[in-house]
Amino acid sequence: MTFRPGPPPPTPPSSRGNAAAAAPLTDGEWHRLHPLTPLLKGGIFLIVILGYVLNSLRDQVVELFIPGGGGRQDDGDPVRYVYEHGVVGWVLLGIVVLLVVLIGLFYLSWRMHEFRVTGEIVEVRSGVLFRTNRKARLDRIQGINISRPLVPRVFGTAKLEIAQAGNDANVQLAYLGTKAADDLRQRILVLASGAKDDEVGSGPARASNGRLQDRVDEVFAPELDPAAVHATRIVKVHPGRLIASMLLSGTTVFILLAVAAMIVSVSLTGEYGILFGLFPAVIGAGGYYVRKFSRSLQYTIAETRDGIRIGFGLVSTSNETLPPGRIHAVSVAQPLLWRPFGWWDVRINRATNAGNGASNNQQVSSIVLPVGTATDVRDVLDIILPGLVGTAVMGPAASQEQLREGSSEAVNVVDDSLTTTGDRGGFVHSPRRGAWLRPFAFRRNGYRFVPGAVLLRLGAVWRSLVIVPLPRVQSIKVSQGPLERVLRLASVHVQTVQGPVSASVGALDARDAQRLWAETAERAVEAAAADTSHRWREREARHQPGTHAAATQADASTAPHGSDWTTRGPETAPSTGTVPPDSPWGAVPPPGPAR
Repeated sequence: MTFRPGPPPPTPPSSRGNAAAAAPLTDGEWHRLHPLTPLLKGGIFLIVILGYVLNSLRDQVVELFIPGGGGRQDDGDPVRYVYEHGVVGWVLLGIVVLLVVLIGLFYLSWRMHEFRVTGEIVEVRSGVLFRTNRKARLDRIQGINISRPLVPRVFGTAKLEIAQAGNDANVQLAYLGTKAADDLRQRILVLASGAKDDEVGSGPARASNGRLQDRVDEVFAPELDPAAVHATRIVKVHPGRLIASMLLSGTTVFILLAVAAMIVSVSLTGEYGILFGLFPAVIGAGGYYVRKFSRSLQYTIAETRDGIRIGFGLVSTSNETLPPGRIHAVSVAQPLLWRPFGWWDVRINRATNAGNGASNNQQVSSIVLPVGTATDVRDVLDIILPGLVGTAVMGPAASQEQLREGSSEAVNVVDDSLTTTGDRGGFVHSPRRGAWLRPFAFRRNGYRFVPGAVLLRLGAVWRSLVIVPLPRVQSIKVSQGPLERVLRLASVHVQTVQGPVSASVGALDARDAQRLWAETAERAVEAAAADTSHRWREREARHQPGTHAAATQADASTAPHGSDWTTRGPETAPSTGTVPPDSPWGAVPPPGPAR
């Protein structure tokens, strides 16, 4: 019986000049991880044993250097028992045998943990007694994250994790050399993007300053090097603003209320026992703030050819690349305590969830901008939206500059509508009778269309603006409860993948809800037909404008959801915008220009 399956399938032929397909780690052959992987993954067990032995030898070591300073000897000390019974040799032999067995198991585990990258998949197989095999399709990659915990960073290694749609679907390579991980990430993205030519590995090589100095420079290197990632736009989070935003959070308010309640309780009852419950809460709150601060420090967002690059971390650093088209919804929100300072945060929905507990970087999965001004929000949207709505507006053969032009209207509308109310900015808002359900937010509640996206403006106390790219719309749901029926109101939910962003607007006039439902469905079909974000760099090979129509027609014919989507009543996949004759909504107003 052998653990090694048959020969791998042949690697798809690469086009001339495709450096990614010719790279050593993406040649379709099986490769092993960094030799220190067993130590970094299982070495903590050895450290625990060593710590126990050193703690047991503490009194003997003190007695050796300071006679009589060892203090009272414990009769239950295992080291003293072994020494007094003359079995030191047997114990040392047992320790050597245990170490040999552990090292052998670590080596066997390393030998049996392999990965390969072909033109279609990233595959990892591992295990000695129980074998596991995981595959990630290149055209389904939702992001590639590289994390460098403190100890692996000292040894010059990093963990690469490929995010896939679904629970427990991520593929992890722990650990690789830091440079190998960066190179592999770049080459996987090149293969997934459909690029014909790439200058991977080109450019001047970094001069060496000696092995030790190179290692020190690698440990303290910035998580986001603009020159290395070819970044054209970078947004950074100010550390002082980050600390202030953490203090002006709901968690801080909850802690202050809890402390105030305890003080009042002590003053009224005279019992101080309740204060003992305060210490665990203080320790827990302090740990929460320290972890959040250390993870959010040095937070940077950059625009690259292969998507959005997000880097953060102080002690343990991490950076992730989100390919274009992998963001399903964007939310720009402002908590109440941030309003005097004009701060906002930006969150996203992604089709990935590391349910296996392998990923410690769930923050990257939802937060794109922890805190920033309106100017920072605009810069971040300039990075995010071109890859989401630009293709739907300008066509599949558009260049990056044309994509940015296609998304400029959406960026401008969001920038101008963060604090507006009523019909300003072309929004269709709730009628006056909506105040029964939204007493504060009925004039702000509303929606409007921009090329390639639908915008939902929500909340008066906690403001938010939700952007849903039309190619990412999965279905549209209209609901109406008994009170809404009496008030002739309705709610609309533009459904995307599950995440922190909820694209739902309520208390709309029933006719406006109908219009939003029908027009979103029709526009989503058109946008999905033109969307090419799954192969975001194929358009680089389309130099002639005459190929635009043919490319659009080909993309429409291969789109995962075409114009044959059918209407299924108030909850429907994107369709042609018509309503069945027996629909309780009656005739739907024909889709018109964006209001």
